[in-house]
Amino acid sequence: MAQNQLDRETISCVICLDLLKDPVTIPCGHNYCMRCIKTHWDGEVRRKIYSCPQCRQTFKRRPVLKKNTMLAALVEQLKKTGLQAAPADHCYAGPEDVACDVCTGRKLKAFKSCLTCSASYCKNHLQSHFESTKLKKHKLVEPSKKLQENICSRHDEVMKMFCRTDQQSICYLCSVEDHKGHDTVSAAAERTERQRELEVSRLNIQQKIQDREKDVKLLQQEVEVVSRSADKAVEDSEKIFTQLIRLLQKRSSDVKQQIRSQQETEVSGVKELQEKLQQEITELKKKDAELKQLSHTEVHNQFLHNYPSVSQLSEPTDSSINIRPLRYFEDMTAAVSQLRDKLQDILRDKWTNISLPETEVDILLSQPEPEPKTRAQFLRYAREISLDPNTANTQLLLTKGNRNVKWMKKPQSYSSYTDRFIDRLQILSRDNLTGRCYWEVELRGGVDVAVAYKNISRVGTECGFGCNDKSWSLDCYANSYEFWFNSIKTPVSGPGSSRVGVYLDHRAGILSFYRISETMTLLHRVQTTFSQPLYAGFWIHFLSSFPPV
Repeated sequence: MAQNQLDRETISCVICLDLLKDPVTIPCGHNYCMRCIKTHWDGEVRRKIYSCPQCRQTFKRRPVLKKNTMLAALVEQLKKTGLQAAPADHCYAGPEDVACDVCTGRKLKAFKSCLTCSASYCKNHLQSHFESTKLKKHKLVEPSKKLQENICSRHDEVMKMFCRTDQQSICYLCSVEDHKGHDTVSAAAERTERQRELEVSRLNIQQKIQDREKDVKLLQQEVEVVSRSADKAVEDSEKIFTQLIRLLQKRSSDVKQQIRSQQETEVSGVKELQEKLQQEITELKKKDAELKQLSHTEVHNQFLHNYPSVSQLSEPTDSSINIRPLRYFEDMTAAVSQLRDKLQDILRDKWTNISLPETEVDILLSQPEPEPKTRAQFLRYAREISLDPNTANTQLLLTKGNRNVKWMKKPQSYSSYTDRFIDRLQILSRDNLTGRCYWEVELRGGVDVAVAYKNISRVGTECGFGCNDKSWSLDCYANSYEFWFNSIKTPVSGPGSSRVGVYLDHRAGILSFYRISETMTLLHRVQTTFSQPLYAGFWIHFLSSFPPV
């Protein structure tokens, strides 16, 4: 079968894709139908240079064509055996394949689709895109049946724009007509932003997978603790019952059965929790795979069309595992010990039931506490912020027990520390912030209220809060705000205020800034993943001072 396929390919004409008819061999050694190569060269008469369609070798003079009798005989022989010299069936487009838009008759499979041309091409008809200077600039992607979705149905133009106002892909004419005045960007720019969000989602999922895998390991350790405790209880019980074997053989069997039954109950409960977490890990990995597949989509509009449905994440069940040093069966052992001394007298009158005390595996999937809504609720998590003088820029003066700081023209006589900020009027808190924390800052002048990792740079432009990926900063001015992270500015609406509240839920990855007046007004909220403990940070503008409350 493989040899027959080789024969078919050998005696096929690459121009007409059919059996060679009157086969001829040109000087470079390639074979064509005499009519096909003549037609090809007739089109090159003006250039006065004749070339081979396969290897592109050129001939200054038009070669004289002579029939290749050996190939002609081979063609006739294959015709008699009923074989066809056309490309193999797997080269032709089936119902599920993308067909070449240029092929006539039976179409070949498309090798690439062109977003600029809105057409798909087989390998042969795609050659012009590699040879023409203009066509080389076209965007080629994997074969797609959805190219028409990239064309504006109203203007018949390629939709290279995206309207953020209406959340839809549009063409340039749409942007100046129906979508005039809307927030429009290029589809590529919107794809870049959504791709960034997708990567953040994947990081969140991967972090949750790691957390769940740690929980599963803790549960496995709990299984081992239960089993070891049960084994020890059985061993101790058997030693005691040896002394009473004649009187207590039946009761000894009952007690062992009780212990094993309780062990099975405890282990069963723990394993049930294990299975629940393992199922959540599987679902998270599946969602990560879907996001990964979506991130590889080359067609922007297809990506944007599928993004909303794929990117939605179900709210995970937060879990915490609290393992206390339980002594599962020691009470049972003690009861049997007491019974050993009193049993003979007690048995003369009645049998005292011996039962295992109830135990409980303190491993619960806890629901996360709701985020505070009122100032009174926020103040439950209030933290007193003490500033670290070893991090303060030399032009910052600390007062009131390191809780007030202001800018000074004259540098202070601070000792030299590697933690000190050199190029920015900045300072960090002494203690790190984990769990849920809330603090308020009284502002006088312009101050950047921030949180940062301890290893943030202390020199250069990259040390500024919000100018790197290790700090998050709300820039507070007299009548406006700006949020900065990784040198990306986000405008924040809201009237100015002399007091700003900061809420941090480190584990949940939530950072929120509030304007404090008669009421609390949310200014900006961040949802991310914090990989290190955070510290409160402040960047003082000239002629400014503040105390953290």
